Amino acid sequence: MWNAQADSLPVTRAPIESLSTDDSPRISGENEEHVRHLAQCVSPLPPIIVHRATLRVIDGVHRLRAARLNGQTHIDVQYFDGTAKDAFLLAVERNAHHGLPLTRADRNAAALRIIRSHPDWSDRMIASATGLSPKTVGSIRRRSGDAIPQLNARIGRDGRSRPVDNSERRRLAGEYARTHPQATLREIARESGLSLATARDVRERVQKGASPTLGGRPSGGPVHRPAAPAPASRNPDQGGVTAFALAETLLLLKRDPSIRLTEHGRFLLRLLDTHALANRRWEELVDRIPPHCAAKVAAAARECAASWRDAAQQLEERARAVDGRGAVNTIA
Repeated sequence: MWNAQADSLPVTRAPIESLSTDDSPRISGENEEHVRHLAQCVSPLPPIIVHRATLRVIDGVHRLRAARLNGQTHIDVQYFDGTAKDAFLLAVERNAHHGLPLTRADRNAAALRIIRSHPDWSDRMIASATGLSPKTVGSIRRRSGDAIPQLNARIGRDGRSRPVDNSERRRLAGEYARTHPQATLREIARESGLSLATARDVRERVQKGASPTLGGRPSGGPVHRPAAPAPASRNPDQGGVTAFALAETLLLLKRDPSIRLTEHGRFLLRLLDTHALANRRWEELVDRIPPHCAAKVAAAARECAASWRDAAQQLEERARAVDGRGAVNTIA
């Protein structure tokens, strides 16, 4: 959202008396003890963020009060150019995740205001800005009643617009899961436009023979369940042959003295262990990456994936040269 852009704004000096502290997301106002603590800091405090159009302080009211307490007449500021709605959103984002955190009441009130100003935002999107859970945001939205426009689609954290009534997308996801039983959750979500969490629910329903849509009748199609290898070596989060083969391969490598008794071998095992995360762990990790870091992390992930692919190709060529059969056992 606006959080990442705010950090790169140029810093300038502004007269303290020209700034306003109105429209703060803090219902009860500032914390006097925190103001006194900041006033006693020896190190320079970070610049405050000010909405240029209204001269309202977006982030840094306590720092402003501390500067006044110390007799300062000017303070370092970063001017934010945006609408009043965007300024309030930035104030919530900044104060919900750093410094003196907003109280639960502050965040609940902020969520309601953002729901009213951005009714097309998903619960998860608003939750990421306010520090609340998506379930709490959804509850606030429901309690707001007719005051909030009921839209047919909402924008998610990935910037994509998805229908609120996603029965058709769930049906498409269910069909894809049935015809592609080894598909990952990300593939199902990409093909249907659903979130990963909804794609998981659809896949579990299909595996049980139930309808992919909420409240639907059991489907008449075949029930596809993951293969059932030995529980000790299968990761239930990954499912299918891939997880079993990966676990077996890692186990064999760890038992091989030429790998586990050498420095390079142990380093390789640590790398493989690190990257052999369950699908659910990957989803949780990706879901918690701040939106402003998403593109950078994606670029880094692609570079890492390319390095692994290059290494795999070189190893396969070596293996073919050794056995002379032109075929190599690989993990799907």
